[in-house]
Amino acid sequence: MRNKDTVKKVLVVRNDRFGEFLLNIPAFRAIKESFVNAKITAAVNPSVSELAGCVTYLDEIIELPHKKRSWKQILSLAEELQKKNFDLAVILNPSKDLHIATFIAGIPVRVGYSRKCGFFLTHRIKDQKHLALKHEVEYNLELVNLIGASTADLNLGIRLPQDAKVEPDKDLIAVHPWTSDPVKQWPVNSFIDLIRKLTGLGFKIAIVGGKEEELRSKELFENINSSVTNFTGKTTLKELAILLKRTRLLISGDSGPVHLACCVNTPVVAIFRNDLPGKTAKRWGPWGKANFVTEKPKLADISVDDVLIKVKEAMGR
Repeated sequence: MRNKDTVKKVLVVRNDRFGEFLLNIPAFRAIKESFVNAKITAAVNPSVSELAGCVTYLDEIIELPHKKRSWKQILSLAEELQKKNFDLAVILNPSKDLHIATFIAGIPVRVGYSRKCGFFLTHRIKDQKHLALKHEVEYNLELVNLIGASTADLNLGIRLPQDAKVEPDKDLIAVHPWTSDPVKQWPVNSFIDLIRKLTGLGFKIAIVGGKEEELRSKELFENINSSVTNFTGKTTLKELAILLKRTRLLISGDSGPVHLACCVNTPVVAIFRNDLPGKTAKRWGPWGKANFVTEKPKLADISVDDVLIKVKEAMGR
């Protein structure tokens, strides 16, 4: 863009799950640093709204459910966007509805990927994320580079409430035993064996997860022993961030809490399969240098001892 100083209002859209949202933080920072006179409005999934308010570089949060819309709903959305007089829209997760709505709304500069009616955009690049040639953070930065947005600070990071009581506990380890996609799931029995070994070494365990896993988590993990506390379904995302900040370490498969832990500088041991390009740690692994990944083509081939080796590395033992 020729004159960034004239851009006063920017819309950024990332309205899918919270893990994917968090991996856009460096891209948000790049936009904020590059368009210094602009107010940045983020359109996010309602479930992510509270957490999005913890991202320093976003000035306003609006809720935009991730769903398929009728033509009437697209026109209504376009009308609402038009009222806000955005100068620039960056659509970080491709959406036919959003591409059309931002076009109808008359937003002068529209940035995104060249699929799902990408011809409605003024600036676009080919979506090659499925090849997993780089990390999702890098892909997001590549997109905003189209409009000259860049940053030297590539860290994830969120702002926790000032009154949050965060007292680090060197004996507390968080475990997230779930994934949204079954092909990314390390066997639950392996998690149970891992937890037993960790508590046998004197560690306390905090089981974390969402509401959808609450019943199963109660059945599987609450009766292991007194060193295990089940927080599944009992925290908001902001409260989960505070809990992760307290812990020594997070152990998890490929899931949103991995990226939330990175945002609060809690080391991660992540369990990945490496035979499906779009799902490998190269694209979705924990972002940052203080994290560790154990991966094999078959998750069932990753042993509890394999994970324990990474846990000891993460703890500097």
